[in-house]
Amino acid sequence: MDAAQQEATARARELQRSWYGEPLGTLFRRLIDDLGLNQARLAGVLGLSAPMLSQLMSGQRAKIGNPAVVQRVQLLQDLARQVVDGSVSAAEATERMEEIKKSQGGSVLTNTTQTTNSSGAPTVKRVVREIQSLLRSVAAASEILEAADALAPTHPELAEFLRVYGAGRTSDAVAHYQSHQS
Repeated sequence: MDAAQQEATARARELQRSWYGEPLGTLFRRLIDDLGLNQARLAGVLGLSAPMLSQLMSGQRAKIGNPAVVQRVQLLQDLARQVVDGSVSAAEATERMEEIKKSQGGSVLTNTTQTTNSSGAPTVKRVVREIQSLLRSVAAASEILEAADALAPTHPELAEFLRVYGAGRTSDAVAHYQSHQS
């Protein structure tokens, strides 16, 4: 790899860190380890080709272009945390991965098994994650914060919304969402 390629890869990984919280190679390797997958199976669950997954992992590509794939990554991260903490068995994880693979992503009010509570309504956390995913698929956290700073003098509530959902923690966004419901 020549110096220009190394520089491009380093830049792509830095962009990934700002968009996804860490380089995708690190994130995907953790999912592979925690969920007992190989790269081909992870690519299949995410709805990516194996070469595309490899390019994202190596930093040859920086961004996941499809918001549905970004959502599947988030769902797999949630599932991996549950597997690691022991609240979901390996067999249950395999079933859930099939559901995730079939999920289309998309609207905030997606009504599928893993996104709803017993009444059939989306859970607060799922709605918040959908909003975060949508914002983060449109712009990097740094860009969202820049927009929030520009809006703050004239539209402080909108600026707060962008900061909380576009660059903040999910727990803070859930608290914000709950505090603004009638």
